[in-house]
Amino acid sequence: MEKTGTPSPHAIAMREEKRRAAAAMGIDDHYVSELVDRFYDKIRADAVLGPIFAERISDWGPHLDQMKRFWRSILFSSGEYLGRPMPKHLAIPGLDKPLFARWLDLFAATLAEIGGGDAAAHVHERARMIANSFLNGIAIHHHGQLGLREGEGFA
Repeated sequence: MEKTGTPSPHAIAMREEKRRAAAAMGIDDHYVSELVDRFYDKIRADAVLGPIFAERISDWGPHLDQMKRFWRSILFSSGEYLGRPMPKHLAIPGLDKPLFARWLDLFAATLAEIGGGDAAAHVHERARMIANSFLNGIAIHHHGQLGLREGEGFA
């Protein structure tokens, strides 16, 4: 970004290219919105993850809007998500690999419902990378070591 806060022409071009590539797979704003809405419906109904989220989120509207901005930023490089999710995840006691695996299972189930072959595979890979990143960040923060060893991760 330039000092004015305006994206550079290169950044704009890269964002447009990422959006075009996503659109070619069928990933657009509607896809992201449907994914987030369906996924968090599953989260809220889940016996394991539902209570963890319920303790922290009382007004789901703003959270869903924020998650849509997050996923558009991930999938389109839109730059619209400016949050810092790691501190919120660090504050959750017992957040570990089995919980992230459950999160990924629900995410995969949501993608299977929505369909889209290449789109679903692409988005699932991004979700897996995000889960790995959070898990490693939490382990480093709490234990001073990586949570995943080389060759270990989510399938």
